[in-house]
Amino acid sequence: MNVVVIFDIGKTNKKAFIFDEDYQIVWQKSTNFAETVDEDGDACEDIDLLTKWVKACWQEAKSLEGFTIKAVNFSTYGASLVHIGADGKVLTPLYNYLKSYPEKLKEKFYQSYGGEEAFAMVSASPVLGSLNSGMQIFRIREERPELFDRISHSLHLPQYLSFLFTGQYYADHTSIGCHTNLWDFTKMAYHEWVTREKVADKLPAIRTANESIPLTDGITAGAGLHDSSSALIPYLINFKEPFLLISTGTWSISLNPFNATPLTFEEIQYDCLCYLDYKAKPVKAARLFAGNEHEIQTRRLADHFKVAADYYKNVAYDKTLIDTLQEERNEVAFDKYKILRESAFKNRDISQFQTYEIAYHQLLLDIINQQIISTELVIYNSPVQKIFVDGGFSKNPIFMNLLAESFPELEVYAASIAQASALGAALAIHKDWNSKPIASNLINLKFYRHL
Repeated sequence: MNVVVIFDIGKTNKKAFIFDEDYQIVWQKSTNFAETVDEDGDACEDIDLLTKWVKACWQEAKSLEGFTIKAVNFSTYGASLVHIGADGKVLTPLYNYLKSYPEKLKEKFYQSYGGEEAFAMVSASPVLGSLNSGMQIFRIREERPELFDRISHSLHLPQYLSFLFTGQYYADHTSIGCHTNLWDFTKMAYHEWVTREKVADKLPAIRTANESIPLTDGITAGAGLHDSSSALIPYLINFKEPFLLISTGTWSISLNPFNATPLTFEEIQYDCLCYLDYKAKPVKAARLFAGNEHEIQTRRLADHFKVAADYYKNVAYDKTLIDTLQEERNEVAFDKYKILRESAFKNRDISQFQTYEIAYHQLLLDIINQQIISTELVIYNSPVQKIFVDGGFSKNPIFMNLLAESFPELEVYAASIAQASALGAALAIHKDWNSKPIASNLINLKFYRHL
């Protein structure tokens, strides 16, 4: 059978998949590595170990009987650059995007380019230090000019993996567009600083995500994609009417591909940003640390009520209980900025709740209050008709029912996709490996009715 190999590289889990032409997973492999450290002793991805694992998986996939590999593509976490010398060898560690950033260097950069507020609006990138990957290479230029001069190409991680297979250097819009400080969303081109600081010399030509690169034996390779943008592709292909996707995990990210309005400084203050999708169109997004908060507070509840950490999975949605809690208005003072930064539940005295079930419903009410504010920031003034939720909260009936109640004018669905970011990377190059039409049943939906 004709198949595609996809490498899906997360910060923790590294996965390889083979999809058949019906987009069913017919082979998979996964691993995780211990981190190494960079020259400052900060933890980072072991790029050598990752490189060896990817190459070994490729050889294993090629040795499997019954498959004709037609293509390979890559989906990885973003905000990490691989710097390569003229000999094609990696010059530096794969610096962690959580690595602390020198305050004076940050001040120098933003003062040179109009200040934090103006720059953030143009680049659609909140000020995030090393998480703005362009700031990583700016730091090398300023602190280690001799190393900067030795860099021939700087590649985001998906494009580095593509380079391992093609020997060719490319950039892609989804990686450039994820809060990198590299892109000017008002001009839809690299920001002027990239040229002025001679960083442009290190950045290769941009290749669109649906163009693959010929290898040998009839195999082609994609240029790779940023995983959040890759996970959006199945939805963009399956649904033409305007929708918003709330992708939930540690972060709850509201992604609106149908909102082209420029970011305001207020939106950036509320953790809004813009991505670029696989066709280089802006996607307005808002981030909320909701999954992390849920994990912290459910541990707190489990400790207090002496139950298992995952006891919440047994709690059914109770509309009467929700109504009672809302009537009691267990609210803290309303401050939109504060609510987005910190769930009200963090400051609640849980000894006041008679049962775990009551406390857990209040936790979800507090989280949904945050979610409403975050999601409304990117829905505002756009033609969205449907909300899809995928990831952890899509399986939580209390969250889903509360969301449906909060947006009664919209259709709200829990969505389920097996390995969405890997699937998106396969779909991006569909025409180059798959002779069948794209199936319409790749996404399983459950409708939540407003009562």
